[in-house]
Amino acid sequence: MRFEGTEAYVATGDLKVAVNAAITLERPLLVKGEPGTGKTVLAIEIAKALGAPLLEWHVKSTTKAQQGLYEYDAVSRLRDSQLGDERVKDIRNYIKRGKLWDAFVAPERPVLLIDEIDKADIEFPNDLLQELDRMEFFVYETSETIKAVRRPVVIITSNNEKELPDAFLRRCFFHYIKFPDADTMRAIIDVHFPGIKQRLVAEALKLFYEIREVPGMKKKPSTSELLDWLKLLMVEDIGPETLKERDPKKLIPPLHGALIKNEQDVHLFERLAFMSRREGR
Repeated sequence: MRFEGTEAYVATGDLKVAVNAAITLERPLLVKGEPGTGKTVLAIEIAKALGAPLLEWHVKSTTKAQQGLYEYDAVSRLRDSQLGDERVKDIRNYIKRGKLWDAFVAPERPVLLIDEIDKADIEFPNDLLQELDRMEFFVYETSETIKAVRRPVVIITSNNEKELPDAFLRRCFFHYIKFPDADTMRAIIDVHFPGIKQRLVAEALKLFYEIREVPGMKKKPSTSELLDWLKLLMVEDIGPETLKERDPKKLIPPLHGALIKNEQDVHLFERLAFMSRREGR
C-alpha cells in the first residue's frame, strides 16, 4: 500500500514520504497546517488512492474519546424495560459502535480520519493512547475485547489550536503541511480549473500572496479561499487587467469577500487605501 497522490490532490514529495512512512510503521499520521491547506481532503484522497473504505470521525469541542469506541444507552434500556420490550434481554441492543470500533472490525483495511483533534478537551488525546497503540479496547457491558482485525491507516488532523500531549505525539508520525508556494499553487489550480487562462492565474496569485503578506492580517486567506475567489473571477468575467490595477481607491481586490473573512481585516485594507490616497496627493 503506497500513496503517490491522486489526480485530484497535488501531494508534495515530503507529504508522500510522510504518508507512506506512517503506513509502513503502522502509526497514526498526525497532520498539522493552516486551515484550508487540505488536511481533511488528504485522508479522503489516501482512501481513494489505496482503494480503501474511509471512516470519518469529526471531533467537536464536546466530543469525548469514549464516543469513538462505543456508547451504552442505559436510558433507552430502562425505558424499554418499563414498557416490557423483549430487546432489554440483550444489552448489545443498547450499545452504539463508535468509529474506532467500526475501523477495528472492518472486513478490509480502512482509512480512519480523526479530524481536528485539537478542538476537543486536552484529555481527549490521552484517553485514546492505549486504544491507538494496542488497537484494542474492552467493552465492560458485554465483557468482550474488541481487537483490530488489521491496523487501520489512521490520519489525525490538527489546526494547532492547542498543544497535544507528548505521550500522544510519541505514538504518531508527524507532518506539517507548509503553505503552498506559487508553483505548487499553480499545480493545484490546474487540477481544479483545467484550461484556466494563465494570465489571470498569474495576476490572481500575485495579488493573493501580497494579501497574505500584509502586516496585521488576522486571518490570512487559504488555498480553498483562493480557489473560491478564482471561480468567482471566472464567473463574473473579471480579467487580469482589473486585478493588475493599483489604483489606491481599489486597494481591496474585487470580490474580496471570498478572501477576507472578518471586519478587522476589511478595516485594515480600508485604512491602507486611505493612507495610500493621502500619500498620493
